[in-house]
Amino acid sequence: MDQKISTIQDVARAAGVSTATVSRTLSNPGVVAESTREAVMEAIRSTGYRVNHTARNLRRQRSGSVIALMPNLANPFFAQIIAAMSSVLTPAQYGLLIADTQAGPDAEARLSHYLLSGLADGLVLFDGSLTPSRLDIPGRPPIIAACEWMDGALPSVRVDNACGARLAVRHLAEAGHRRIGHVTGPPRNVLSVSRLQGFREELAAQGLEPRPDWIYEGDFTMDSGAMVARKWLASTDRPSALFLSSDEMAIGFMGAVQHAGLRVPEDVSVVGFDNIEVVGHLTPALTTIRQPRTLIGERAAELLLGMIEESRTDGPSEVIPVELIPRASVAPPRE
Repeated sequence: MDQKISTIQDVARAAGVSTATVSRTLSNPGVVAESTREAVMEAIRSTGYRVNHTARNLRRQRSGSVIALMPNLANPFFAQIIAAMSSVLTPAQYGLLIADTQAGPDAEARLSHYLLSGLADGLVLFDGSLTPSRLDIPGRPPIIAACEWMDGALPSVRVDNACGARLAVRHLAEAGHRRIGHVTGPPRNVLSVSRLQGFREELAAQGLEPRPDWIYEGDFTMDSGAMVARKWLASTDRPSALFLSSDEMAIGFMGAVQHAGLRVPEDVSVVGFDNIEVVGHLTPALTTIRQPRTLIGERAAELLLGMIEESRTDGPSEVIPVELIPRASVAPPRE
């Protein structure tokens, strides 16, 4: 005897909800109440219902995929965000594809390909340096910016970067530092600009004047942090504390200073930004600004799924708070 194939109507009856609610639970679980979601998933298990993803995507003219476009696939900062995105997309039956926006000279041409090829139903863009006009394509899929952003061009999920910088400078000032320097990221990067703004604002709040020669340019990498350390070591009039715009730069700076025979925090206090996994295991452990990367990934995926489900390219933006994680890399300055 042939086994009866369960339908979405069977699931709806078992869960006591409408077929539309079952469909929303499968396609965009973030918009469904947790109790309803649990009832639907239990009904799916009890009825043995199986989604025909290929047929569903053909009917809806969708690919069943989302593309994450990142400026540097080797950057460990992104791993936790990608994992969080996947935890939201997978239950909604979406695959996650990952591409590098900076690999090769034709990055923006490849962006146009992603937008027009039908490879993805939506994109999460982690690179705010791309030209906004490239995104102004009729019929393109929904895009949400994450971490970096383009003012007015896209909905976004990001942290309060200026606030994070203010927290870092305030922590150093409260430890007694009056000679505070800063290491930026690339000069036109939105993160660099926002964090430098917060740095300047908190210096002013503490009654301190920024020293142009104590603002060093980096590029978010360990190598640039080490390069800044060499400049700092070569100076006879140098800051007693530094706020660096990324943990990777802070790691490079600390390593170079220690190789030169000086100590952190006895000779220089250091604060980073991001709270990547390794910084709590350094010697000394790094004081830093924590970005809630799991939350960033979850909210980016949830907002994008909502845009896909409603067939729209506009949407809300969210700014997520940050927090200071005090560790052993900050101490009062020497007399």
